[in-house]
Amino acid sequence: MACLTFVECSDRVTDVIPQAQRFGRAAEVVLDRALDRSVIGGFSNIGYAVRSRLPHWPADPSPEALAGATAVVTGASSGLGEQTASDLAALGAEVHLVVRDESKGNSVRKKLQARHPKARFHVWRCDLSDLNDVWTLGERMGSSLTSVDVLIHNAGALPAKRTESAQGHELTMALHVLGPVALTEALLPRLRGSLREPRVIFITSGGMYTQALHLDDLEYTQGKYSGATAYARSKRAQVELLETFSRAWAPVRVYATHPGWADTPGVQDSLPAFRAATKPILRDAAAGADTTVWLSAVQPAPRTATLWHDRHSRPTHMLPTTPASRADRARLWLWVRQQLQK
Repeated sequence: MACLTFVECSDRVTDVIPQAQRFGRAAEVVLDRALDRSVIGGFSNIGYAVRSRLPHWPADPSPEALAGATAVVTGASSGLGEQTASDLAALGAEVHLVVRDESKGNSVRKKLQARHPKARFHVWRCDLSDLNDVWTLGERMGSSLTSVDVLIHNAGALPAKRTESAQGHELTMALHVLGPVALTEALLPRLRGSLREPRVIFITSGGMYTQALHLDDLEYTQGKYSGATAYARSKRAQVELLETFSRAWAPVRVYATHPGWADTPGVQDSLPAFRAATKPILRDAAAGADTTVWLSAVQPAPRTATLWHDRHSRPTHMLPTTPASRADRARLWLWVRQQLQK
C-alpha cells in the first residue's frame, strides 16, 4: 500500500473499507496490521477514521460507565489531558486535575464545569518531575480521597535541550517514569481500595517504537542530546515496565496507550516542523484521547500489562533491535527503586 501523498494514502485506505466489511473479521485484522506497519496510516487521523468504521470496532462504554468513580488525570491543563478529563466526566466520573500551573488549571476547570454542569472537578498543583512535590501531592490526595478508580499519567514534556529535575534527573525520565511511579505508589492504598477494577494508564508515544532501553545511559549524559530521542527513550521505559508494575501494584491493572499523532499544544510547541509537515492528517484531541477513555471505562477490564492504540492491544516492538530481556527490565526497575529512595 505504498502512497505518494497523505491524500492518496487516505483515499487508498478508505477504498478498502467496504472490502474488509464484506470479507469479515480476518480482513479487518489484515487491514489493521497494514495500517500499523505503514505508520502514517495507523498513527494519523486516517487510522482512527478507518478503524472506527469497521464492524468489529469495540463498542463505546455505557453513558454512565464511570458514575460514582474517582479519576485522577495528570497534565490536565491542555491537550490530551484536558480532553481526557472532559470525556471521563461525560461518563460520570469525578475528575481530579493535576497541573503544574494552578491558575491555568483553574481556568480549565471552569471551562470543563461549564461543559459538564453536573460533574465535579478538582485542581491539584504539582510539578510531576519534582519527587518532593509528588510525594507531597500523594500525601495530600491520600488524606483527601477514600479511593481512586482510574489514575492516568498524561503529563509530559519534550525539552529542546537537556534539562534536569529538582533532584538532578534528566527531565523526561523524571517526568515520564520516576514521577508517575512515585505518585502511583503514594496512591496505591486508595487504588487498592477501589471496588471498580482500578486502573493505572500511562500515556506513551509511538516514538518509543524507535528506541531500545539505554541502561548504561538512562540519564542521557552521553553523546549529543536530542529531546525527541530522550522523550522516546523514556516512553520505551514506561512500556518495558508494564509487567513489573502489574506485579508490584496488583490487583491494580496497568496499561499504556499511545494516542497516535495528535495536534496538541505539546506538538505545536516542541515539534513545529513535524506539525507543519503532517498537519492535514493529525488527529484532534478527541481521537487522541479516545482509547485512554475507553480503557478507563470498559467492562470487564482487559488483561493487564498491555499496550493499546485505537481500542486494541498492540505489540510493544516493531523493530528487531528494541526488545529488552527480563534481566534488562530488572535492571531498569532496580534503577527506578534506587532513585525513589527518600
